[in-house]
Amino acid sequence: MQTRGMSFEGAKSLRKPNVKVLLATLFVIVCWAYSPIGIHIGLQAYAPGQLALMRFLIASLFMALMATVKGIARPRLRDFPLLAVLGFLAVSLHHIALNYGQRGISAGAASVLAQSTPLFSTLLAQWVFKERVCGWRWGCVLCGLLGAAVVVAGDHGWGAMDAHGLLILLAALSWSLYFSLQKRHAHRYDALTMVCYTLWSGTLLLFVFAPGLAGAARQASASVNLAVLTLGVFPSALAYLAWAYVLAHSNVSRSTMALYLIPPTAMSMAALVLAERPSIMVMTGTVIVLVSVLALNFEPITKKSPTAF
Repeated sequence: MQTRGMSFEGAKSLRKPNVKVLLATLFVIVCWAYSPIGIHIGLQAYAPGQLALMRFLIASLFMALMATVKGIARPRLRDFPLLAVLGFLAVSLHHIALNYGQRGISAGAASVLAQSTPLFSTLLAQWVFKERVCGWRWGCVLCGLLGAAVVVAGDHGWGAMDAHGLLILLAALSWSLYFSLQKRHAHRYDALTMVCYTLWSGTLLLFVFAPGLAGAARQASASVNLAVLTLGVFPSALAYLAWAYVLAHSNVSRSTMALYLIPPTAMSMAALVLAERPSIMVMTGTVIVLVSVLALNFEPITKKSPTAF
């Protein structure tokens, strides 16, 4: 009876973390799906650069509180250039391109294009990091880029091509570079320390957009400032911490696949909040992009010739 009781308690304790991981994953999906909607609202009162700076000033202050409570390691002097590059890619370049891109493209379409990051990661693996990429993955990349082109062309109607969509793809490329570098150097610091220094360094680089920020904040409506505050706290801070928790307590590839729910979630939220209705062409491109990105995780196993001993 005692052994059986211990077994039941052990099984119960194993189930609890799964529920926490599921809730954390859902939290991340909702937060990151809200991001293009919040950007769309914030751009009503802020210039793209000002919006990025205001968003990450809030996120940086929030993470400073977290760092005070939890404690983080001090950066080594030799790591300053790396942290500056990570901040530039993940915060400065990524969000400036994202904000300027969303001036001419819908929130739903932006969420789809931003999800093309794995396609660029595959290209970087081949051309920058000299890793071998098989024909299957090349096919997925080409199909995904075709889907992205369909989304860009169809966001404003059949045959209408908007260069703003290319800026969203630049943001995805920037994020791919960040993710590739961060993955190769993540062993230097724990997740909270890495997130803090990345946010802080990227925010410092955004201070070139500080002139006029205070005036824009005063003139913005309460609803716009609430949307920006939400952007700073949830997608830019809490979601990163929740995602670090998910990756630490679950299978990485399985967890990453859950992020493909972000575009349909963002489209649903944009329909409710912004009354956006994606065109058939955008929906078609969305399916192509998501299937292509998903297929990158299901590379077929080829038979190898027997090894001679």
